[in-house]
Amino acid sequence: MELLRSFFWHYADISHFFQLAAVACLTCLLLKAIQLYQRKRWMTNVLRDFQGAPTHWFYGHVQSLKQEEELANTAAWAKKYPHCHPLWFGGFLCFLNINHTEYAKAVYSRGDPKELQTYEFLVPWIGRGLLILNGPKWHQHRRLLTPGFHYDILKSYVTLMAESVRVMLDKWEKLIPEKKSVELFEHVSLMTLDSIMKCAFSYQSNCQTEKGNSYIQTVLDLSVMLHKRILMPLYHNEIIYWFSASGRRFRKACRLAQHHTDKVIRERKESLMDEQEL
Repeated sequence: MELLRSFFWHYADISHFFQLAAVACLTCLLLKAIQLYQRKRWMTNVLRDFQGAPTHWFYGHVQSLKQEEELANTAAWAKKYPHCHPLWFGGFLCFLNINHTEYAKAVYSRGDPKELQTYEFLVPWIGRGLLILNGPKWHQHRRLLTPGFHYDILKSYVTLMAESVRVMLDKWEKLIPEKKSVELFEHVSLMTLDSIMKCAFSYQSNCQTEKGNSYIQTVLDLSVMLHKRILMPLYHNEIIYWFSASGRRFRKACRLAQHHTDKVIRERKESLMDEQEL
């Protein structure tokens, strides 16, 4: 009898635990729903004076931004709304797409805080540095970095940047006989990365000429995964993305990129220490 009583008490405790867990989950979902509703109302109210293309309540404009349609639709919207228009990536993430120089000047000259939702997608990759920070911490980091961008210091990097540009131009010269169109984004991105690695870390990556560079491929993969995440409203939620296959691939790529960066920084520190000893 005592054993049976103990069993029922144990069962009741487990049942009570699951009831509490269910209530807690429902409460969290309700609070999140309220938060999203308030965010949607706020964004709709802020953007009410800006005309834009019709939007789906859940997908926003994402269905019109598929790879084969994105350029044509973006150009059509720019023509129809020559100043600016809202661009919705799902029901709760929106940007003001600016097409006019005067509008860009008015918006970018303001000192408004950064919209952190999309920047948060970058945190696992680049951490909370100058790009992500706001307020006093941003000013503190900015003061630390400002001396490094002094004109006299930057002059010494001109030669290194010119070398990177020369490598890119040599590649283009070799492509001329083929008489084919060239996708410039990848070339310019590699040239920029090559310049950063040379100037910031004194590291010769040869990323513009070496095929199959694992670090470069990882950076490209991360960029593609971030773009896809923005275009998938469900993946805006951290929990859903964390447990998804895309989230696991993203975290793995982040570890590979950070491992390479840490290695480059470590080698640069050792090189500077050796120079001081000499």
